[in-house]
Amino acid sequence: MAKAFRNLNRRAKPQKYGVALVAVFILVALTYVTRTRTTSMRFSLGEFVTPEKKPICDTSNRKSDICEADGDVRIMGKDTRMVFVAGGGGGGESWTIKPYARKWDAGSGARVREVTLKLVDGYAQDRRCSVNHTVPAMVFAIGGWTGNYFHDFVDVLVPLFETAYHFGGEVQFLIANLNRPWMDKYQLFFKKLSRYEIIEYDDDDDDAIRCFKHVTLGLRCTSAEDFQMEPSKSPHGYTMFDFAKFARGAFSLERDYASRMGEEADKKPRLMVITRATTRRFMNVEEIVRMAEEVGYEVVVTEGDPDVSKFSRIVNSCDVLMGVHGSALTNMVFLPTNAVVIQVVPWGNLDWIAGHYFRDPSDQMKLNYLEYSISEEETTLTELYPREHAVFKDPMSLHPQNADWETFSRIFLKEQNVKLDVTRFRAYLERALRILRHRRGE
Repeated sequence: MAKAFRNLNRRAKPQKYGVALVAVFILVALTYVTRTRTTSMRFSLGEFVTPEKKPICDTSNRKSDICEADGDVRIMGKDTRMVFVAGGGGGGESWTIKPYARKWDAGSGARVREVTLKLVDGYAQDRRCSVNHTVPAMVFAIGGWTGNYFHDFVDVLVPLFETAYHFGGEVQFLIANLNRPWMDKYQLFFKKLSRYEIIEYDDDDDDAIRCFKHVTLGLRCTSAEDFQMEPSKSPHGYTMFDFAKFARGAFSLERDYASRMGEEADKKPRLMVITRATTRRFMNVEEIVRMAEEVGYEVVVTEGDPDVSKFSRIVNSCDVLMGVHGSALTNMVFLPTNAVVIQVVPWGNLDWIAGHYFRDPSDQMKLNYLEYSISEEETTLTELYPREHAVFKDPMSLHPQNADWETFSRIFLKEQNVKLDVTRFRAYLERALRILRHRRGE
C-alpha cells in the first residue's frame, strides 16, 4: 500500500504541474484580452488612464466640418438651429459650424447660417419630442455658391454622396438654406439617397422638436481638392468612379461604357461640342463641326440645358465630350466609363486651374483625358490688348498670387473667347478615336 501510494504521488506530480501551467496560460490570455478589448480604461505604470474618446466633431478638413453623434438626439429648427445630444456624457460641450462644404471660402460661407450641436446631461419638460424618427438624421445646407453648376456638384452633391450613400436610403435629410427650384433640379439624385421627404430646416413655422438616435451635422469631404475623393480617408472607401456610377443610376442613364470603334460598322462615335452662351465661347463652331465630321464623328452641339435629367441622357449618349474650361465640363460625370474628355484651356497659363478642376477628376472617374492649350493666335484677347501687354508677355503676373482674383478672372475667364485652330486641333480628335479603339480595361 505504501509503495502504491508513493507511485501514485509520482504519477500525480506531472498532473499537478500541468494544471498549474493551464491556469497560468488562462490567466495570461484573460489579461491580454482584457487589455486589448477594454473600452473604458487601461492600466499604465500603476495608474488608471482614461482613453481618448472619438471626437464628436472633426474640424480638421480644409473644406468641411462634420459632427456625428449617437444618443438621445433632439433637433430644433426655427430660430434656434440647435442639435442637442444626451446620453453620451460630456454635458456642456458644444460645436458651432456652417454645414456647407466650402468653409475656407468666406464668400460662400456668408450665405450659410450656423448650426450648433451641444451635449447635454438631460432634457427639461419643454423639450419633449414632437416627432420620433426611426432613421438617422443628416443636417446640412445648400446655400453658398449653389446655383453655379460646378459648385452644385463639388459643394453639395459629391460630399452628400460621400456622407449619405452608406445609409442605403434609410436617412432623414434636414436641409438649411433650402431652395425649392434647386431641389427640383436634382430631385432624382436626392431620392436615390433618401427614401424620406426632405425637412426644411429653415421653416420658421415649424417649431417641432424632432428626435433621433443618430445625427450627422455637415457633409464629409475626404479630399481637400474640388471634384475629387480620397478613398483612403473615406470610412467606406468611396471613389469618384463610385460617384459617377451612382449619378448615372440616379438619372437612369443607359450606357455604362463608351462605344468601341468597329463594334458596329455603321455607327459613328458621338462627339459633344459644348459651346458657351457668353464667356469663353467658340467663335468658329461651324468650322469645328465640319472638321470633326471629316474625322469621322457624329457631332452634337449644345450650350447645355437646365433640365439635368434630360441633358444627362444626351451626354451619356456621347463618347467624346469637348469644351472650353468651365462649369459645363462638370457633365463628364454622366459620360459612360472609358469615354474621352477634351478640355480646351484658354490663353494665360491656365494649366493649373484646368488640372485642378477637371484633369484629375476625369482620371478618378475612369475617363480618358486630353488637354489642348490654345495659342496666342487662337484667343480673342488679341483684339483687346497689344502684343507687348503682360497678357501675352507675362500672363503669370496677372494670376491671383501676383495680382488679384478680380483682375485674373476678368481678363482670362470673362473677356476671352476662342477661335480654335481646327488644323492643329484635328490631331486631338484623331487621338480620341484611337483611344476608343483601345479602351482601357473594363
